[in-house]
Amino acid sequence: MSKNYLKKFIKYVKKVYHIEDGLKALTDRRKNLLYTTGEVILPVLLGFIMRIQSFNELKYKIRSNDFINIISRKMKLPQIDTIRDTLKVIDNQELYKMHSKIIKKSKRNKTFEEGTIDGYTVAAIDGTKLFGSYKKSCEEYCTTTIRNKKHTIFIVLHSCH
Repeated sequence: MSKNYLKKFIKYVKKVYHIEDGLKALTDRRKNLLYTTGEVILPVLLGFIMRIQSFNELKYKIRSNDFINIISRKMKLPQIDTIRDTLKVIDNQELYKMHSKIIKKSKRNKTFEEGTIDGYTVAAIDGTKLFGSYKKSCEEYCTTTIRNKKHTIFIVLHSCH
C-alpha cells in the first residue's frame, strides 16, 4: 500500500468514522500510564491496515519510523512490550462499541451497496495472526475448524469477552 494512499485512507477514516474519538475512549487496567490506551492501539490499527503479519514485523516498523509520515511528529510510539501488555488488559467492550459504530456508519453511508464495494465483492477474515492462539479462555467460543493435510485452522466467530 503506497504511503500516499495510506495517508488518504487515514484522513478518510478520521473524517467519516471519527476513529480518533473511538481511540480516546479506549481504556485498560494498566497502572502508571506512560501512553494512553489509544496511543498504544494506534500502531496495532495501522498494522492491521498495512497487513503486518506479526508483532516482530510491527516492532521493526515502529523502530524504523515507518509510521512517522502517517502520525503526528510529536507523538512517540510505544515499544512492542507495552503494546503486548496493554492488549492483555484492554477493555474489550469499548473496542466492540467502536466496531459497532463503524459498521452502523458504513451501512448508513451505503458503503456496501448491493453487497459490493465499488463493484468488488469482498470477503473478510478477522485477524492477521497478531492475536492468534489455540488456547480458549472460556468455553463460550463459537469456532469453526478447517482441516487439511498440513494445517488445522480455528476461526473464532464470537467470544464472550
